[in-house]
Amino acid sequence: MRLGVDCSNLRMGGGLTHLTELFKAADFKSCGFSNVKLWAGSDTLSKISPKEGLTLCHEPMLDKPLPYRLYWQSRVLPQLAEQSADILFVPGGNFNGNFKPFVTMARNLLPFETKELLRYGPSLMTLRLMLLRKAQISTFRKADGLIFLTEYTKDTVFKLSGNLPCKTVVIPHGVSPAFKNKPDYEKITTAQSPFKWLYVSIVDVYKHQDNVVKAVSQLRAAGYPATLSLAGPYYKPALKKLLKEIDSSDPLHEFVNYKKSIPYEELSLVYREADGFVFASSCETISNILLEAMSAGLPIACSDMSSMKETLKDGGIYFNPEDTATITAAMKTLMDNPELRYKNALRSYELSERYSWQRTAYETFMFLSDICMKKDTGRVRRRW
Repeated sequence: MRLGVDCSNLRMGGGLTHLTELFKAADFKSCGFSNVKLWAGSDTLSKISPKEGLTLCHEPMLDKPLPYRLYWQSRVLPQLAEQSADILFVPGGNFNGNFKPFVTMARNLLPFETKELLRYGPSLMTLRLMLLRKAQISTFRKADGLIFLTEYTKDTVFKLSGNLPCKTVVIPHGVSPAFKNKPDYEKITTAQSPFKWLYVSIVDVYKHQDNVVKAVSQLRAAGYPATLSLAGPYYKPALKKLLKEIDSSDPLHEFVNYKKSIPYEELSLVYREADGFVFASSCETISNILLEAMSAGLPIACSDMSSMKETLKDGGIYFNPEDTATITAAMKTLMDNPELRYKNALRSYELSERYSWQRTAYETFMFLSDICMKKDTGRVRRRW
């Protein structure tokens, strides 16, 4: 079998991490694929490691703005797939072409959670997410297979889409072994001054970084020597709100530090320097960041919204990310209880070992293979 992969809209963030780790871990032949062709722009291709059985194809139109990429996906991609693929994998979630069979993914939950979508107010982002909801539901209804990352995402999408005619499966993301760091009892239970909290994530309206800054300010006012390091790119209106809160809560910039960018290769070191991790997102299909913090062996204070409990289970202390008092209380609970910090860090580390990119890759390519084989029974098999 031959597989084509559309990477026209995977250019950064969790989507790009998924793509690079998935193909690094994949064993195509064991899943029945003799050749895999991946179409992408130059920036995306530069992140994919060459390997046997994988052909990386540069499409110049995918280096251009969105209208060019949409045209390429709807008009050019089906022709390329017709020439060189028996099944098409569209991990980005949108596909308007007429090639069949194809498998896609529900990897962006924001369009499907109305409360989260409305956090953007009357804006182009809100309009974009509403259009994305319509486009993705249309794609899901035409797809032959659909991959969800969590049961929570599956249930949320089904509430809006109704029953879908395609085959579905839940395949969580994995976590890179580079983050693996078994909790050290002495380090975790020893009182740290300052206690260094870390929050890695894009600064956005549903990530609630401003509330976490307020929570750390309240901890310090109560005599707790806490500091907070924030790291990640940003959505401009959310960054403006965050910087305003930092100026208000920490006018001398003594305990809150924000870095806009940390190379992925250096993230594991950043986790190892922290004493605790805080994650205040209210909308996630599955969080790569949360999985990394779990694997890094950190005690975690975590949002109780969206899919977080499905991932972290009993490995963290939960809070309402919209309520600063509960964030403060969760962080305070971990700072006050060394044994609880170690117990939770060990539990979340153990849970993280269930997630690997090898497992994700195997289940993903076997799902694709299964869809392709079943479709192939009703038609003349291609020659290659």
